[in-house]
Amino acid sequence: MQDVEHLKQRIPLLEYLQQRNWIARRAAGEHEFVGLCPLHHDTHPSFYVNSRKNLFYCHGCGRGGDLIRFVELFERLSFRQSLAFLQRQGYAPGGNLRRHLAALGYSLDLLLHIGLINPQGRDWFCRRVIFPCRESRQIVNLYGRSIGSAFPHRLLPRSKGGLFAWESVSQFSTLILVEGLFDLAVLWQAGFRNTTCAIGTQLTPAQLAQFSDQSGRPVYIAFDQDDNQAGQKASHQIASRLQGAGIRALIVQLPAGHDPNSYFLAGATAADFTHCLQQARPL
Repeated sequence: MQDVEHLKQRIPLLEYLQQRNWIARRAAGEHEFVGLCPLHHDTHPSFYVNSRKNLFYCHGCGRGGDLIRFVELFERLSFRQSLAFLQRQGYAPGGNLRRHLAALGYSLDLLLHIGLINPQGRDWFCRRVIFPCRESRQIVNLYGRSIGSAFPHRLLPRSKGGLFAWESVSQFSTLILVEGLFDLAVLWQAGFRNTTCAIGTQLTPAQLAQFSDQSGRPVYIAFDQDDNQAGQKASHQIASRLQGAGIRALIVQLPAGHDPNSYFLAGATAADFTHCLQQARPL
C-alpha cells in the first residue's frame, strides 16, 4: 500500500493528464480544473480534477477516482496491470535530453563540452541508471550503468571523484571495496553498509588517500571472479597499492564467474558472503 501511495505522489494526476494533451481550464477554487472527459464522448466540459487531492470526477459519465483508477478505465487494465503500466512512467524516454536542456537555454556546445551529448547529438547516458559521483560533497561526475545491451559502464570524461558514499562508510573499522555500484547496492541491501566503490578497478591518488585516513583499518577487496582473470589481477594490483601505503588488504574469493551482485542474485545470503569475508587472505 505504501508503494501505491508513493507512486501516486510521484506522478500527479493533473500532470499525467496534461502530458496526454488533456486541455483544461481552472474551475472554481485554486486546485480545481475542468475539461472534456477522456473516458467518453463529451461535448461539454464535465471532467473535473482536484490537483491537491489528486482525484477526478466526471459529471457526465459518473466515474471518478485517483490516478490508478483513471488508468484502469482509460487503458482498460486491471489494478495490477495499471500499477505496472504507471511504474514504467518512472523512466524517462531516451533521446530527449538534448531537446529538454536546449529548451532550458543550454547550448549544444556546452552540452558537448560537458559530455552529456555525444558528437552525434545523442544522449550519452541513454538507457542507463545514473549515480552521482562526489568529491568534497560536490558532484564531479556521473556514472551510468546500462539497463540494455550496451557497454555496462559509462562516465563523463573527467575525474570520477572519491570513493562512493565515503561520508557514510568512512566511520567503519573495516571496509569492503567492490568494482561496481550494483555490487555496492546489493551488499548494502544485505546489511554490509561498510561497502564502498572506486567505480572501476583502479584507485585514484585521492581515493587511496581516503583509505589511509584511519590507520590499521583492513580493506576487503571483493572484485569480479572473471573467466579471463581480469578481476583477479585488478584485486592483486589494488592490494599491492594499499599495502604499499601501509593499509592491510585482504582479497575475497567469490565463486568462479561471480561478482557480489550476481552472487546474491544466484541465491547467496548475507551468511554466505560473511563466510567469504572470513576466508579472505592477504597477498
